[in-house]
Amino acid sequence: MSGIARNIESILSTLPQGVEMVAVSKFHPVEALREAYDAGQRLFGESRQQELLQKAPLMPDDVRWHFIGHLQTNKVRSIIDKVAMIESVDTERLLRVIDDEAWRAGLKANVLMQVHVAREETKFGFLPEELVAFFAEGRHEAYTAVNFRGIMGMASNTDDIDRVRRDFEAIAACRRSILATAPGLTGFDIVSMGMSHDYPLAIECGANLVRIGTAIFGEREY
Repeated sequence: MSGIARNIESILSTLPQGVEMVAVSKFHPVEALREAYDAGQRLFGESRQQELLQKAPLMPDDVRWHFIGHLQTNKVRSIIDKVAMIESVDTERLLRVIDDEAWRAGLKANVLMQVHVAREETKFGFLPEELVAFFAEGRHEAYTAVNFRGIMGMASNTDDIDRVRRDFEAIAACRRSILATAPGLTGFDIVSMGMSHDYPLAIECGANLVRIGTAIFGEREY
């Protein structure tokens, strides 16, 4: 068994039933992805359009790709039919482009709305109150080629565990608030949060999708 396979087995043993893992494969070579695939992993996450387009043809057809990084609007068309989900919808402008391109491609795009609760200004996303208002006002109903599947977020980059817990709790609470204000919203059941160093805490706070890279593949190869 390879080191990557052992890592995957070890992580999966810690995941409760109903929690799925995205193997964050950005900056890692296809050979490493194939090791993960051979260990049973089928869900991979990439954050750069060009890297996704290079890797996807080299991997088996049953791989599911999630786009997890900041997505520029002019890159949407090239990946819209390659990904099972876009986890990082951080503006309504991007959402409009995804809707247009999905309609053009004759498909429904699965998306997660990115909520910003972390202290760092560099992280993208909607403020919780902005996202709740988007759904409460029914603006989501204008998008006919999009499936709203849930929310994604990141905790502050800090050693303060209490702060990280509060961030995760705020992300999970945002989803609950959305469902309370938009009762007609169905299938909005994913909470994507938690990475290699903090995913157990994220699960404790309500995550059912975790994004794990370093703990699977080791440090990134830039």
